[in-house]
Amino acid sequence: MPANLTPAYQKAEERYRRATRDEERLAALQEMLSTIPKHKGTDRMQGDIKRRISQLRKQAAKKGAARGLDPFYVPKNGAGQAVLIGPPNVGKSSLLAATTNAAVKVGEYPYTTALPTPGMWAYEDAQIQLVDTPPMTPEHVPPGLFGTIRQADVVAVVVDAAGDALEQAESALSVLDGRDIQLAGVRRNDLSDEGSSRWSGLIVANKADLAEAETLDALSELYAGRLDVMPVSALTGEGLDRLGSRLWELLGVIRVYTKEPGRRADNDQPYTLPVGSTIDDLARAIHRDLPELMKFARIWGAGRFDGQRAHRNEILRDKDVVEIRQ
Repeated sequence: MPANLTPAYQKAEERYRRATRDEERLAALQEMLSTIPKHKGTDRMQGDIKRRISQLRKQAAKKGAARGLDPFYVPKNGAGQAVLIGPPNVGKSSLLAATTNAAVKVGEYPYTTALPTPGMWAYEDAQIQLVDTPPMTPEHVPPGLFGTIRQADVVAVVVDAAGDALEQAESALSVLDGRDIQLAGVRRNDLSDEGSSRWSGLIVANKADLAEAETLDALSELYAGRLDVMPVSALTGEGLDRLGSRLWELLGVIRVYTKEPGRRADNDQPYTLPVGSTIDDLARAIHRDLPELMKFARIWGAGRFDGQRAHRNEILRDKDVVEIRQ
């Protein structure tokens, strides 16, 4: 059976070949595993990728300090990075397994996850990077974990909706506050003037299929006006679509498609840009010299005339299609 490898996989494989650091190799391999077609024709390739991922993780855990490799550093991929944090046994690994193709351990015993584990969540035609992390409690915070949290675009506090969800949420937020990290339910783009101690965030109430309605109501009331509470179930899939949509909003990005004159738009590989980006920003994302070479652009999208001519400072909207003329 032919492998029929996707363009996304081939790009990740090219990044792996060009990588010069183990962190870059690990990130590329993880994206290769997330984007490779899943069928019998790729079983051997999947196994080989998982083996290489395992080898790099072991090297990071055993030799990180000696070699200067930080096992808690997760290179960003996709439209943005959301980190899952929380106490043991709330289902962070189960959420990662339910939404991505990451090679993740899921167990009923505490502390199954020893190091950050990323995976790529296909949100419509874009990718959101989720990162599972080792459990965090007031008594124990894994060394290096706050480095992972501070580089994230969005921080998701995961609690067990069928357990002591209120206590777990308050405990996790207290630990964050003790390290000068405050979460706010606003887009990351809107935090730029608020100081470096604020991060976009939300609370994910996992195991909602087993929870009492009163618990979920109490969580929502407690954090109303501050943080969204997203009831989900990694087991049944309940609420995962809403979670993906809210993460996309908090990341503050848009998808923009490009097309060549006389051809259809490339609807498989959109460019992801911050909200408020212009046609000039898109051109620079395509190639650093393109803004200088661009004569004009045409644009298609909601609320626009098809193919209308647009200035380089035109603000782009989600799912716009742009044709750049040189």
